[in-house]
Amino acid sequence: MSVNEEKMQILKMIEEGKINSKEGLELLEAVDSKDEQQIITSGGSKAKWLRVRVKTEEDKTKVNVNIPISLVDIGFKIAKAYSPELNADELKDIDFEEIIKAIKNGAEGKIVDIKDEESNTTVEVFVE
Repeated sequence: MSVNEEKMQILKMIEEGKINSKEGLELLEAVDSKDEQQIITSGGSKAKWLRVRVKTEEDKTKVNVNIPISLVDIGFKIAKAYSPELNADELKDIDFEEIIKAIKNGAEGKIVDIKDEESNTTVEVFVE
């Protein structure tokens, strides 16, 4: 079974409620770790991650999400289906499809940095 097939199977198990999201994340990290080790031993580069951080004014972390780049498309589609906030007016100026395209084309570092003055919240998205 390929790495992508394993990941799809894990996501399907989460969707069907067979495992919770924490267990799914652990499994995905294990699959990525195995895949990363194969890449490193075969002379390739290290696997990349999309990291999302939401922090309060006091620098307290509210959200800390790490998604393997190989799952960005799938993760975005799942998140959009289950999180109406992603379709909110406040986010209409963010072109998520363009962000995904940039990531696939090798973008690294901070790609989104948003400061919500009303709630004193900062959202950062970066690729490592």
